[in-house]
Amino acid sequence: MTEEIRQLKFVAPPGACRLLLLRHGETTPVRDGVAVALLEGQSNPDLDPVGVDEARRAAERLAAQDIAAIYVTPLARTHQTAAPLADRLGLRPVVEPRLIEVHLGEWEGGQYRRRVAAEDPIAARVLAEQRWDVIPGAERMDRFAARVREGIEAVAAAHPDQTVVVVSHGGTIGQALAEATGSRALAFGPDNGSISELVVSGREWALRRFNDTAHLDRA
Repeated sequence: MTEEIRQLKFVAPPGACRLLLLRHGETTPVRDGVAVALLEGQSNPDLDPVGVDEARRAAERLAAQDIAAIYVTPLARTHQTAAPLADRLGLRPVVEPRLIEVHLGEWEGGQYRRRVAAEDPIAARVLAEQRWDVIPGAERMDRFAARVREGIEAVAAAHPDQTVVVVSHGGTIGQALAEATGSRALAFGPDNGSISELVVSGREWALRRFNDTAHLDRA
């Protein structure tokens, strides 16, 4: 008799935590003459109507999961993105400050978007050198990487054998995925409202999904 061997499936190690990394929804655009809200020097805009809809769709997608906790950062856009899911599940989001967006120094308050749109040469250096800290006053890359790793590992350690949702930011999620894969620092740029997935067991991280936007593609 011939033995049939089917394709092997990924099995998370005992005690591992499954982290669903949800990037916040789209935020209000930067407009000339309109100041961008700041929180301790960091850009803190609200979601715009598109972002509110992205948050609702993400909640619909994730509500069927067995989610033990929801984490957010101090910035308003992550709280607003988490709210529909938290309401559905009856969970109160936990703030994890270490997973806040990278601090862009003199380019906070909407300056980053303006400089990129204007093709500022420093913006080109950010990508060429794979470093946020070529921006004047921006957070050092080693400090950013260290706090993101500490934040992810702290969340995972609190939830062995559980699934949690972490609502965070493009730069932060990108850094976490770069840590998991050993890729270039800015290789991953998740879309607003997208879901990426890490399985974390101590110092061992496995990337299981990146930039899943299936819930946003529906009419």
